[in-house]
Parts: sequence; structure tokens; C-alpha cells
Amino acid sequence: MAESLDNVHSELNLDRSVGDFSFAEDYAYDAGVGLNEDVVKYISGVKREDPWILEFRLKALKAFESMKNPTHWASKKLDELDFSKIRFYLAKGAKKTRSWDEVPEDVKKTFERLGVPEQERAFLAGVEAQFDSESAYSNMKSHLEKDGVIFVDSTEGLMKYPEIFRKYFGKVIPISDNKYSALNSAVFSGGSFIYVPKGVKVKQPLQAYFRINAESFGQFERTLIIADEGAELMYMEGCTAPKFETGTLHSAVVELVALKGAKIQYVTVQNWSDNVFNLVTKRGVAEEGAQIRWIDCNIGSGITMKYPAVVLKGRESRGEVISIALANKKQHQDTGAKMMHLADSTTSNIVSKSVSISDGRASYRGMVYMPRGVSKCKNNTVCDALLINSNSRTDTYPAVICSGQNNSVQHEASVSKVSEEQIFYMRQRGLSESEAMSLSVNGFVNDLVREFPMEYSVELRRLIELQMEGSVG
Repeated sequence: MAESLDNVHSELNLDRSVGDFSFAEDYAYDAGVGLNEDVVKYISGVKREDPWILEFRLKALKAFESMKNPTHWASKKLDELDFSKIRFYLAKGAKKTRSWDEVPEDVKKTFERLGVPEQERAFLAGVEAQFDSESAYSNMKSHLEKDGVIFVDSTEGLMKYPEIFRKYFGKVIPISDNKYSALNSAVFSGGSFIYVPKGVKVKQPLQAYFRINAESFGQFERTLIIADEGAELMYMEGCTAPKFETGTLHSAVVELVALKGAKIQYVTVQNWSDNVFNLVTKRGVAEEGAQIRWIDCNIGSGITMKYPAVVLKGRESRGEVISIALANKKQHQDTGAKMMHLADSTTSNIVSKSVSISDGRASYRGMVYMPRGVSKCKNNTVCDALLINSNSRTDTYPAVICSGQNNSVQHEASVSKVSEEQIFYMRQRGLSESEAMSLSVNGFVNDLVREFPMEYSVELRRLIELQMEGSVG
């Protein structure tokens, strides 16, 4: 067993230092610095998009310019973002390939260092690898293509499958949802488009890997996943970026559609460097009897603002968010979940655990909504926080609206500190103080780590160990 875990460790290395490298920049397409109509038109022109997409982008740009940053505490750090200094589109110009040998050499070296080809051979049904603004590599097992499964990047999805893509695109998360969903809608590039036909169950995970290589850059992938009636899939995404002195922006939009009886699991492990502003909007719609499950781990970044949501639109649909957030020195992890119960007999479950180290700050920000006219709906929310140092901070901001008949909402929150007695006991058993602290934190999140696929759970424990180094004192 130990040998097999070591193999997984070598195949999927999410160590922060592994991602902290970059290659010299050599881009065929560069929209320049700053954001205006010309930049949006440049992006649309390079991608040879239909007129309706450009119209969509320009409408979104106007919405972005008219909207203000969120007003809660985390938004104060957003004032440091200077959009006039960000590059909104960079691309190598090489065509996306299904052959690993044909990937441009510097891009190939990047993903080989991150273990992408080994992951694909070992346990994935398909891989999409994005380098800065565009997908560089895409491949899927042949038997899934025969079943009618579509797994491409968003650009290819728009061009090759407009009858499916356009029906759902921007419907789950409209342009006006928030300032950063509007920004993404104006300049989006890359991301995944997945369609699983009726009754097809994808047994192995599909994965996308998003890599930021350039300094002062914004990555704006757009992901749309549709599971038709009775279909099932698991999608995993991993993200890294090198550490630069200047800020880097990651602002993604993810839309999930689970039709009658479908099941979608969306697993995220983000291991950003601390110069990244991670501002993501994720939402799914579950029809009758459908299930959407977000499994989310946020490590790194200077600030993360992310609240995966499920709109429970159909009777007896189910939504779940399982999340881990780790806030280290000078980091803000503002994460949470939203559950909108819009039909009878719907069920939701939210389990959130956060760890605050040094002066790091973690918060849970959530909403559970049960309006009048729905009945027999249930929600259970559990938020647990662990403080490592005396200046660590955690906050919980739940919003609960429960109307209607025979509905039930439960919310439980706890805050604790690492037990000095526990640390003392483990040190008497021969562990160093740092090792004892790491073991305590891993024990705190262990029940949630088990929810991640094994390929990730092993590395999550290692990541926590790395984050705990130097945390004592």
C-alpha cells in the first residue's frame, strides 16, 4: 500500500514549489496592456468568432465598467488590482493538438514538470491543458467519443457545437451577476466544454489543468458542463502559477447543468502563489432528481473569493459543497457556498473547514434560500475553523432565508485552537513541534480530505504539511 501511495505522489505533485517556475515569453498574439473595446475586439478577432459572441463580449464590458467591487471586507484588497496594468490575452499561436509530441516545446516542458502526461496515462479519461489564454493540448479516451461525449475547450465548443453551447452559455451565470463574471464574459478564453449524452456514465475523471506562465496577466477561462438525463461524470481541475512581484488575476466562470436524474461532481485543487487574485464564480442548476456536488480545496493566492452554488430547480434534486480553505501568512480565503431551493423535497449539504496560520484570515460566507411556495426542503450546514496562532482570524457569515411549509435548516459552526496538551503528548512520542502541528491539522481536515479522489487526497495531506512548516511560534 505504501508503495502505491508513493507512486501516486510522484504522478500528481501539487507541491507549491513545483509550480513556481516560468519560461521565457514568446507569444504570437498579445492584446497589450489594459482593457477597452479594442482589446475585446482583438480577442474576438483572433478567435474568429461569430458576431453574436462579440456583441455578448461588448455588452459584458459595459456591465463590468458600470459595476463596483463587492462591499464586504475582502473587497478592500481588490482595490490593489490595477486593470490598466494587466494583460488580458496572450497566446502562443500554435494549434491545439491531441498528440503530446506536437505540443510546443516550452509548453510541453511546463506540463511535464507538473506531471500532466503521467496523470493522463495513469487514471484520467481525458485531459485539457491550458497555457495562459488558450488550450495547448486536449485528448480523450476513444471509447468516450464513440459514446457521444464531447470534451473540448470553450472556443472549439462555440464553433463546433453551437446548438448545444449557445442554449446554456451565460444562462446559469448571467453577465450582470457580479463585476468579475462580467469581466470574464468580456474577455473569456479557454476553459472546458463538456457534454455527456443521456444515460452515459463516465467512469474515469475528466481533468483540466490551468497554468499561468506570464507576469501581470489575467486568466479568464470559461467552463460549461452539461450532463443530459441520467448521465454521470466527475471533472477535476488543478491550477498553478509562478510567483511574481506583480499581481496576477484569475477570474473564471463555471456553469454546470444537470438534467433530470444526472450527477455531476466537480473537484478543484487550487494551489496558487500568493501574488494571485483568485476571483471565481461557480454555479450549477440541478433539474428533477439531479445531483451536483462541488468538492473544493483552496490553498495559496493573496485573496480568494469563491462561493460555489447550486440552484435546486427540480423536485428531489440535491446539492452539496465540501470545501477546505487554508489561509497562511497575509492571505485572505473568503470562501463558502450558496444553495437555492426552488422546488419541493430538495436537499442540500454544506461542509466547510478552514485553517488559519500566522496572520492568515479565513471566512465562510454562505446563503441558504427557501422561498415561499416550496415544502419539505432540507439543508444542513457545518462550518469548522481551526486557528494556529494567536493572531490568526476566522469569520462566519451565514445568510439563511427559510419560508414555505415543512422546511428544515440546520447551521452549526465551531472555532477551535490546536490543543497544547495534544502537541505536548505527540512531542513526548518523538515528533518535532512542527510535525505534531501538521499531524493535528491533517486530523482536523481528514474527514473532508477523504472526499477527494485518492490521487488528490495524498497530495493534499502533503500540501498541508508544507504549509505548516514555520507556522510554530
